[in-house]
Amino acid sequence: MALHFQLDELDDSAVGAGVTLTGAEAHHAAAVRRVRVGEPVTVGNGRGLWLEGECTAVASKHVELVVRTRTVVERPRPRLVLAQALAKGDRDELAIQAATELGVDEIVPWQAARSVSRWDAAKAVKGIARWQTIVREAGKQAHRAWMPHVTGVATTADLAARAAHARVLVLEPTGAGRLTGIRFDPADVRDIVLVVGPEGGIAPEELAALGDAGAAIVALGDTVLRTSTAGPAALAVIDAALGRW
Repeated sequence: MALHFQLDELDDSAVGAGVTLTGAEAHHAAAVRRVRVGEPVTVGNGRGLWLEGECTAVASKHVELVVRTRTVVERPRPRLVLAQALAKGDRDELAIQAATELGVDEIVPWQAARSVSRWDAAKAVKGIARWQTIVREAGKQAHRAWMPHVTGVATTADLAARAAHARVLVLEPTGAGRLTGIRFDPADVRDIVLVVGPEGGIAPEELAALGDAGAAIVALGDTVLRTSTAGPAALAVIDAALGRW
């Protein structure tokens, strides 16, 4: 498979046009991946523009490409959203990395009641930037035409409010129904929001608030999954149900 690179500022390049990689992308192409002249590559802007081309010149600070084909990929519908509770260590980061590879379209950092990790205003800025970097790298590795968006930190009330216009599914081991028992219609374009709690689980008052707002409380199976595993596992189920796998 061709190497893939992302340029956020990539314009509407036509077939036959030249594209230049600079900065971190050029270093990654030339020094890390050791791309060679004539080698096929793909380039995207993370917003649906997808170019296939080949290298025409390689230097340490810039790599030149020529565009051979140009495609505009439509954004998948329904959008898949992961509301990931902040977790200690790197467990939340592992979750969003895998979720990006599995096709999530939006990632919402959730300051849950039982989150050990707490983000104040300063930490939130750094944390969101860190998550954006993880998402970008995972999206490039997965060759995604559309990159997920990382939102600001959400409260439980914020998540409950989404139930008015989205299908909110709260992953909870004590849920009466199972995720595999829910029907997903590709024609239903409402966002599908998966809510994943922290290490200590979702607090009863949070479950009540989400349920009262119209969210479905569902289990994944008979075992209790880590916060780093639950979201990606649920996304795999939904990918299959929507026919994306």
